[in-house]
Amino acid sequence: MGDIAIRVENLSKRYRIGRREPYRALRDILSNIVYAPFRFRSLRQSKAQSHHTADSYIWALKGVSFEVKHGEIIGIIGRNGAGKSTLLKILSRITDPTEGYAEIHGRVGSLLEVGIGFHPELTGRENIYLNGAILGMKKREIDRKFDEIVAFSEIEKFIDTPVKYYSSGMYVRLAFAVAAHLDPEILLVDEVLAVGDAGFQKKCLGKMQGIAKEGRTVMFVSHDMGAISSLTQKCIYLRNGQIATFDESKKAVKQYLTDTIEYKDKAGGSLDFYRRNFNPDSPVLINRIWVNDYHRGIPNIPMGTSLKISIEVNAIREIRGAFLLFVLKREDGERVTFVFSWDQNFSLHLTPGRHVVTAHIKDLCLTPGIYLVSAFINQSIQTLSYDVIIDFPLFRIVNEGQVTHWPERPWGTVHCRDIVWEISEV
Repeated sequence: MGDIAIRVENLSKRYRIGRREPYRALRDILSNIVYAPFRFRSLRQSKAQSHHTADSYIWALKGVSFEVKHGEIIGIIGRNGAGKSTLLKILSRITDPTEGYAEIHGRVGSLLEVGIGFHPELTGRENIYLNGAILGMKKREIDRKFDEIVAFSEIEKFIDTPVKYYSSGMYVRLAFAVAAHLDPEILLVDEVLAVGDAGFQKKCLGKMQGIAKEGRTVMFVSHDMGAISSLTQKCIYLRNGQIATFDESKKAVKQYLTDTIEYKDKAGGSLDFYRRNFNPDSPVLINRIWVNDYHRGIPNIPMGTSLKISIEVNAIREIRGAFLLFVLKREDGERVTFVFSWDQNFSLHLTPGRHVVTAHIKDLCLTPGIYLVSAFINQSIQTLSYDVIIDFPLFRIVNEGQVTHWPERPWGTVHCRDIVWEISEV
């Protein structure tokens, strides 16, 4: 038992359709945490039978069981609605399970939805001390960590401003800094990190690696398969509220992508499960993504073929000077290249209505395999993206005789063409 940080047995969560979770005041949350021992066991057996029909409910989680050891970094992946965030909310004691139980052995720090954990009327400084108190820390402990938290968040100028005035990016910077630096023994991080800019995301991933090296535990929800593959040792793949795979991260990611491609084919290329739009006031949305002239499915494209990646966007209002970024990845989540309109001084000037934007890529000869694309529309490098599509399965590269002797397991991602060999006397 001493080696186990988290034990989950037959965990299930049922929501009544059209009904919200009951409101829990801050005093209720504080009371639950203060009076709970560090070796916390949350036990919720099945509630009394309701008179509502089965169609009135949805199971966000059903019969989930697993164990996580101290010092492990565990990824959690799955499509939208698979139960990832619900699982972390139960482990964070934000919501109760309908059935089953979870044992938590250690102090928990969590970064879930933007807005959870901070009081909007309090300043950043006051919220740091409030969160530390919730975690059971003494004031002198928080004093010792305070400067480090503020430096990591990079928002020192606004630390005495009420957080209700923070942007989403500022909020997440401070929230992660607090969650990661106030000595949690178990850190739970949801997809909320994607709100931050690329530089801050990289810093957060490095911090999570450091936490794990200190023998603490991290559970990390993400749709970034590259981050999951590189950061985590094992991964839970949730599908329809149940564990489809709990295995080495690369094996779990491969299973997830295989299922995702099958789903995309059945859904006719729908983007619903790939959208990561964190800007509710976005003036432009991505409608479709395709490669060359293939508008549906996962096309087989011969090695060496030039690529045209196209997106159809719907401009709600006029935008000027925005930029488009494509990130190509292999099926294991490894990044291949960035295609950024900024590099060619190409910017988007769109009037209200639908438009197609295409990037012509002539000099990228990829090796066989499945490739994913992430698409970002930004006003600038520093600002939040207008719209984001993450890891959309786009095409499959095949060898149709372009390379005569091709190994069963190709090395690398890019195939070098037009190589001239010669031999000379010395």
